[in-house]
Amino acid sequence: MSGPRAKSRKVAATPSDLDRLQALIVTSLEDDKGENIVTLDLAGKASFADRMIIASGLADRQISAMATHLQEKLRDNGFGRVRLEGAGGSDWVLIDAGDIVVHLFKPDSRELYGLEKMWGADLDEPSEG
Repeated sequence: MSGPRAKSRKVAATPSDLDRLQALIVTSLEDDKGENIVTLDLAGKASFADRMIIASGLADRQISAMATHLQEKLRDNGFGRVRLEGAGGSDWVLIDAGDIVVHLFKPDSRELYGLEKMWGADLDEPSEG
């Protein structure tokens, strides 16, 4: 495969690699006081990543710092180049770490986009209320 949408990974990550990557991401977000950190398993649901991590930050500045620190930690731990989108001060920042995609939101934007509902395991379960 070639072109802008081609994945750069040659071999799918093993579960231990994914777990190590996930632990690094979650720890980084916790260190930066990320809130409501949720991990979703996308295996069999999406072709763009194996897992998705969603977290909230209270202000643009906090979200931007969380993204920058995460990018640095991933690079320093050998996970290669990580793409950031929206880090210039917005309500939503996307970090593409290859096998794991991270979404950082302000709480209102997180609720608006509803990624947990869209990709979560409870998609087919009736809602309570």
